[in-house]
Amino acid sequence: MRKIPVLVLSLLLLPAALRGQAPDSTAVAGGASSSAGLAGDTLDTLRVPDAFLTEAGTFRQGTGASVDTLDIDDGRLLLVLRDDHTWYYIKNIERLAADSTFTKDWVPNSTNPYHVALDSLPLRNSICLVDSASVFVCPNQTKVFSRFGYRHGRRHQGVDLPLKTGTPVVAAFDGRVRVSSYNGGYGNLIVIRHENGLETYYGHLSKREVEVGDWVRAGDQIGLGGSTGRSTGPHLHFETRYQGFAFDPEWIADFEKGKLRANVFVLRRSYLNASSHYVPESLDEEDDVYAADEKVIAEEKRLAAERAAAKYYTVKSGDTLGAIAKRNGKSLSAIQKLNPGVNPNKLRIGQKIRVN
Repeated sequence: MRKIPVLVLSLLLLPAALRGQAPDSTAVAGGASSSAGLAGDTLDTLRVPDAFLTEAGTFRQGTGASVDTLDIDDGRLLLVLRDDHTWYYIKNIERLAADSTFTKDWVPNSTNPYHVALDSLPLRNSICLVDSASVFVCPNQTKVFSRFGYRHGRRHQGVDLPLKTGTPVVAAFDGRVRVSSYNGGYGNLIVIRHENGLETYYGHLSKREVEVGDWVRAGDQIGLGGSTGRSTGPHLHFETRYQGFAFDPEWIADFEKGKLRANVFVLRRSYLNASSHYVPESLDEEDDVYAADEKVIAEEKRLAAERAAAKYYTVKSGDTLGAIAKRNGKSLSAIQKLNPGVNPNKLRIGQKIRVN
């Protein structure tokens, strides 16, 4: 890897056609005249025969193979030159590995190594999801089957994306693998930490194909979908977390379309509450994104009060969802709205049904 000044780099990247204006000759610097730059001095020239149809030497048109990697004195990027006069960025892994993002609270195979109080986090935090050197790739593009929030009285900290066992699962963003292990209810679990401080979780895999410490790029295959752990059928359990706190992944992505909602995500602290979930809203007005602090605090209090007031009914033998609704003065549709994903024809004894 070589370091190169930006001015020289820009000259190297100029198309060959711009470097030599005359169609039948190529200027080649040589001798003292090439460095003097004085009036009357002329550069030595190399006459190219008319029958010579291929550009000479270094500037021959190639097939896009990488020929050199340049250090452009950027803290996290390197530049790769191709033999067809194109270039692209890659991450400077050595520098990234030393960054505090990948050293602080880095505990391999721990589902949550953070020890942060929720009220110590900022009320909102602008997080860059993609930039000129980063992309998003949907880990499994499909309609969400089970959403973020409380489900059957238990926290569901991600979204469930249905798939067939053996379906390739890919990394959503560039990052480094912090967890690759079998982990209780998650089954085969992979956790990737990203440069912006977020972590993404990929659970219930039938096979893990990366190890702790591996660097991955968005779109790299990291495993195969399955139904390991506490799972009722093949699907990908996908989580997004910040400082150990889960938030609804649908805030950042439309999984059915396989696209990000925005390149920069404003994470409100209230989103880190387990009762909070994505609510479609317009991002046209700045106030919709940068809510006043009072609004964020009020939302946190509302969610806490709602959770404290929530009541659950434990399913007994012979119960039906309609009977449970009637017993608690609710309509069947109201009970179904309070319990997203509940199947009225498959109630289980001991299952928790929210009734208010």
